[in-house]
Amino acid sequence: MSTYRVGAVRPSQLLWTYGPGALIDLPNLSAITMGLDLWNIENCSPIEEARLLAAVRRKLGPQVERLRVPPFLRDESADPMSAEGKIGVPVRPFPRWLRCVRCGLLSEYDSGLFKIKPNPYRPEQTHFIHENCEKGKKSDAVPARFLLACRNGHLDDFPWRWFVHSGPSDCKGKLRFFETGASLQTENLWVKCDECESSRSLVHAFGKEAQQNLPACRGRHPHLDMYDKSCDENPRAVLLGATNSWFPITLSVLAIPIHNNLLNQLVADGWEDFVDVESPEELRGIVRTLSRRGVLPGISEYDSKDIWHAIQNKKNGQAADENVTELDIKVPEWDVLTSSSPPNDWPQFLSRRTEPPASYGDKISNVLLLERLREVNALIGYTRVEAPEEGSDTEVQPTMAGLCRGRPKWVPASEVHGEGIFIQFNEEKIRDWENRGIVKERNLKLELGHKGWRNARKLDPEEGYPGIRYAMLHTFAHLLIRELALECGYNAASIRERIYASDDLERPMAGVLLYTAAADSDGTLGGLVELGNTESLGRLIDQALVRSEICSSDPLCSEHDPSQDRTLHAASCHACAFVAETSCECGNRYLDRALLVNTLECSEAAFLKREFN
Repeated sequence: MSTYRVGAVRPSQLLWTYGPGALIDLPNLSAITMGLDLWNIENCSPIEEARLLAAVRRKLGPQVERLRVPPFLRDESADPMSAEGKIGVPVRPFPRWLRCVRCGLLSEYDSGLFKIKPNPYRPEQTHFIHENCEKGKKSDAVPARFLLACRNGHLDDFPWRWFVHSGPSDCKGKLRFFETGASLQTENLWVKCDECESSRSLVHAFGKEAQQNLPACRGRHPHLDMYDKSCDENPRAVLLGATNSWFPITLSVLAIPIHNNLLNQLVADGWEDFVDVESPEELRGIVRTLSRRGVLPGISEYDSKDIWHAIQNKKNGQAADENVTELDIKVPEWDVLTSSSPPNDWPQFLSRRTEPPASYGDKISNVLLLERLREVNALIGYTRVEAPEEGSDTEVQPTMAGLCRGRPKWVPASEVHGEGIFIQFNEEKIRDWENRGIVKERNLKLELGHKGWRNARKLDPEEGYPGIRYAMLHTFAHLLIRELALECGYNAASIRERIYASDDLERPMAGVLLYTAAADSDGTLGGLVELGNTESLGRLIDQALVRSEICSSDPLCSEHDPSQDRTLHAASCHACAFVAETSCECGNRYLDRALLVNTLECSEAAFLKREFN
């Protein structure tokens, strides 16, 4: 079968939007990204990040060997006919059913009725045509925009023949898709059989009656060319390009130095390359290879004997601080960020401590400016129809679909470099605030909303509630993100959050990290780090609190009670505290600005009550 380049997406999109099993809705056709089994691993460069690899192995099994960057065309001017010009991710047309835009003929793309017209020099113009259309020669054919998906991660073509004949039928007549009326509502969309003249409106494929009008799920995984033996979930009709057709499940860590000794840290970061080294001579070749690949910058500056000695120490358990496999991957980050002497010379982590704003000195105990940081993300699976939820009861959650047949030996990953601001709050003040009666009342409302929300989704209501501390810190992060975006020059969607919240008496955490995925601060109005300096940060927090006291949706926003409507936020909405989903680590949930400022409905629960005119 011939292969053609049909378009381009960014490598990072292969983790967040168009990973294995996801549909790519291109201008003239639609394709599905195939499983990892078909990716050319030679074009997938490895990423070294021991803590993230350990976390992936805990989820997918110890057979995972590597984190790898998805393949991408490095030279856009490369000849599309050359081997370099054909580097990319394998895809296949999906859905298989196409529709002629003139005569409405509805059939599979491999039925012989349609022909692909590739354009290697303008791949986005590749399209299908209906050569023998009765209403015009070589009419364009476009994907049929209806599919079937289920909660177990299955995806299938819409059963056009089954649907139009209201069940199994021996009729093999041609199908036509046509529209009636001026609007494109489903009741005006019809499919008809030319031979038996059966016809049906697509309104019957949606809503309450859909279950009686659609066949059982076939358990299909089109990106893996396989079917599961059985599926007990009811399929539902979805539109091509619908956001609920693919939800990524990812893990991410900040690349932070765990060891005080730089060489020990380099050995830990590249342990997958060093673990099987048997001699110093073999080690020299590996170091040269790593240097040529640009992996582990700085390793070539050390003598091979010193590296060999560090490897032996690690094998013998003598290297310090081996917490790279800790279950909570945020704890090691917290330890580094709150250290009395945080790293200030690590190639991928450069920090500078600054004084907290004077007006918040009693509430904020530490501010750390991260002039250079690196975040690594890994894709481990996906769900369909419903987004993945937190909780340990996996039997009632959407099934995580696999990226390949069997258990993967590697997973796609990406790394981004940027800058950030870390703010640590005073633990004693946090605990005093948590013990207030009004704060406990707000906590009860949020918790009741959480339990109602999970009950409605058949999840364990006692699982997953992060606590009032998390809600306060999370809301603070959102308000500050909105304020930073107005001044630092970055788009608000490119500023991300990382919340560190734990009321564990032995290891408490209370802090937020706001960071960007941009390479540096060039081209901005000063950069994110510059706004973390004492005077600027105090002013920004003041402005964020002022803006959040009154919401344009008040009094409805401030009076919102999550315990009444089973939602996961209190005094918060799109007008005051919500941010882009790319910025938020938990989908704009567990937010309440009454925990930070006085609102129209609550004036006693504010942690950062303003003390200025």
